[in-house]
Amino acid sequence: MKDTKKIVLLLTVFAVLYSCSTRKDTIINRNYHALTTKFNVLFNGKEAFKDGIKGINDGYKDDFFKQLPIEPIAFDEDKIVMPKYSNSGIGAGFGDEEEEEEKAETPFDKAEEKAVKAIQTHGMNINGLERNSQIDDAYLLLGKSRYYSQRFIPAIEAFNYVIANYPNADLIAETKIWRAKANIRIDNEKRAIETLKLLLVVKDTLEVSFSDEIKEQGNTALAMAYVASDSIQKAKNHLRKATRTLKNREQSARNLFILGQIYSSENKKDSALAVFNKLANFKKAPYKFKIHANIEMAKNASKDSSSIALLEQMQKLIKNRDNRPFLDELYYQSGVLHEKNDSIRTAINFYNKSIRTKLGGNKQKTFTYERLGDLYFKDSEYQLASAYYDSVLQISEDPKELRIRRIKRKYKNLASLIKFEEIVTENDSILRIASLSKGAQESYFQKYIDALKKKDEEAAQLKLNQLAFGSAFGNNSLQSNKKGKWYFYNSQSLGFGQTEFQKVWGNRKLEDNWRWSSKISINTSEIDAVQVNEIDIRYDLASYLKTIPSEKVQIDNLKTDRNQALYELGLIYKEQFKNLSLAIKRLERVAFLNPKQELVLPINWHLYQIYTNLGLEDKASKYKEIILTKYANTVFAKAIKEPNNKVEEETAVDEIEKKYKEIYYLYKENKFEETVFKIVAILPTIQSSKLCPKFELLRAYALGKYSSREVYKFALEAIVIKYAITEEGKKAKEILEQLSK
Repeated sequence: MKDTKKIVLLLTVFAVLYSCSTRKDTIINRNYHALTTKFNVLFNGKEAFKDGIKGINDGYKDDFFKQLPIEPIAFDEDKIVMPKYSNSGIGAGFGDEEEEEEKAETPFDKAEEKAVKAIQTHGMNINGLERNSQIDDAYLLLGKSRYYSQRFIPAIEAFNYVIANYPNADLIAETKIWRAKANIRIDNEKRAIETLKLLLVVKDTLEVSFSDEIKEQGNTALAMAYVASDSIQKAKNHLRKATRTLKNREQSARNLFILGQIYSSENKKDSALAVFNKLANFKKAPYKFKIHANIEMAKNASKDSSSIALLEQMQKLIKNRDNRPFLDELYYQSGVLHEKNDSIRTAINFYNKSIRTKLGGNKQKTFTYERLGDLYFKDSEYQLASAYYDSVLQISEDPKELRIRRIKRKYKNLASLIKFEEIVTENDSILRIASLSKGAQESYFQKYIDALKKKDEEAAQLKLNQLAFGSAFGNNSLQSNKKGKWYFYNSQSLGFGQTEFQKVWGNRKLEDNWRWSSKISINTSEIDAVQVNEIDIRYDLASYLKTIPSEKVQIDNLKTDRNQALYELGLIYKEQFKNLSLAIKRLERVAFLNPKQELVLPINWHLYQIYTNLGLEDKASKYKEIILTKYANTVFAKAIKEPNNKVEEETAVDEIEKKYKEIYYLYKENKFEETVFKIVAILPTIQSSKLCPKFELLRAYALGKYSSREVYKFALEAIVIKYAITEEGKKAKEILEQLSK
């Protein structure tokens, strides 16, 4: 009996050893190695590959504000692609297994390691034919792993080996699709398109049937190739085909979203809504795509009854606690829908909620701040608009983005406008106070001081209450042993409160108005002085009265700066912001204030132009008469008399150069005000001339000689904004940088 068992055991061992051979072409050998490859080595490799794909899908951060990539992976274009192993195998490029184990750092490295092991250990290439039916799977896994390791040339080698040696394999179509994707990654889109069309289009006409999964993969790869070659319409066609069956939940959801984005970019709102609606109702789709599909539906809504239904849907999504990571986008799109329905206040409310959302991202905030800025800009609330544009620039992560660059230009234009408005407001305030009688000035500032004292006393009392009673009833060490004991019966709390009071108020007598700074006294034990009378300049009436200008030169300078700022504002509102009503207000006001002579003619000319463009001939005639009677020999009068001839054509280039030289000599002769007068008069007639920046810079130089530093800086900033790329613009920028030091 024992001998029989030994014989059976020996036969079994012999059979196993015989079947382990990769050089024997028998049924036992083929099945043994096929089963071992499939359920051992390849199984582990495919599991590692799945983990890698899951890591990509989970870790990739999609930017839903841009068109998504069809494949959710960012490859490093500067990475050098080199074979990882020595090319000792047939078409595979692999070598020492021990070296592979040391290099298996990622799931894709591990998958590649298992694929190589399957080929090396279980490959049965006998007489030029592979007898192990699983080796083609191993080569495919090898190529796919190399693809995700960004080694596209070795990946193509592995795919080509499968195609050349296993032409009738079940996975040959999938292999060709992966080879095409690798070609796309090395910028060989033309080759990829040819092979994929041969696979999908030609074989379809020959009635060769493919599974839905293969059709989805093939059309997705074709869409990738067409996107890479900027053939968006063809890419759209293949995305439509790829989304007919929705077998791959991750890729199908992505394809639907991209298709909807393309329709939206083409302003095909109905088609976009249909696609996003299909995605929103795709039950197996990842949630990030479903929630953003609802957001995109709101983006593409028209101003009709559908927007009401979408608003209700937005409210449901906002109430769902699972959507807290997306609240900033949901609030923002709700605001957009309300804005489309002309509910501006409600829209602003939702925009503010979007900004205050704790989990909100900076990218969304830039859009929200921009939207609020645009609303206030449209409503001529330029200071508020400027603040919101500034917020965009502060949190923007990509300052070179075209949208951000446009906002930056808009913000700079607003910055100069706001500075001029501040000059007008400040100088008006100073001039108004300067015009009051001595008694009225004292009364004005005394009221201000009293209000300031009251505010400071309330703040100080609040701080004292927080220090004293907060310590008495709070959870601190002073009360830890005597809980519930009243503050004034607790010696520790009382001593602490007294110390804190002295820190804030110093030594004070028990008398009325003890909070005043004049009531402070010094500890006689430390200083022999009897009393120190400390004066807070913020409460000193005399210090305010000293700041009021009284000399005629100072007052005249304030008026000149204000009038210049009003004139600049009129031009900014007219030329840059096309706000003609505000332009009229600023220009008419400066005309009423008796400005310097050099401003009178251009003010009348601009007002004449504005009223003429508005079709208000009665009002335009007033300024027309002034120009024709008082300035009959100027180019402005000639332009009114001969409206069909462009003013620019009347002034030849050589004449402009001659005029510039004449004005420049005035500047060199220190006739700065006359220089400004001449330049202001000629500027409207040479707007198309290349010399215009030179005139503007010369005007700024002249202003800097007799006006305030602020006016000089504003004139330079205007040149930087208007002529940034010119030599004059660069020079103005250099001067501004020096002035800021």
